[in-house]
Amino acid sequence: MRVVDEFEHPNCKITIFSWNNKYLIKLERGPIEQTFKISEFDVSGDEEIRSLIENETFMQKALLRFEEMMESLSEAMEKL
Repeated sequence: MRVVDEFEHPNCKITIFSWNNKYLIKLERGPIEQTFKISEFDVSGDEEIRSLIENETFMQKALLRFEEMMESLSEAMEKL
C-alpha cells in the first residue's frame, strides 16, 4: 500500500492510498474512520481523486456521517 497524499482538514485527517488497483480515501476523526474505495480505472489519476476531497458536498456529507457514527457509538457504549 502506497500513501499518495495526506491532508489536514479542519475537521478530520485525510489520507489517500493506492493499493491493489484502487485508490482508498481514508477520513479519520477521533476513534472513527471512513474509507472509500475507488477503482483506478474509474478516474484519470491522483488529481481527480484530490478533486473529490475538494468537493464541498462530499466533505459535508462525510462530516455529518462522522457525527451520526459517533452518536451510534456513544449510544452503544452507554448500554454496556
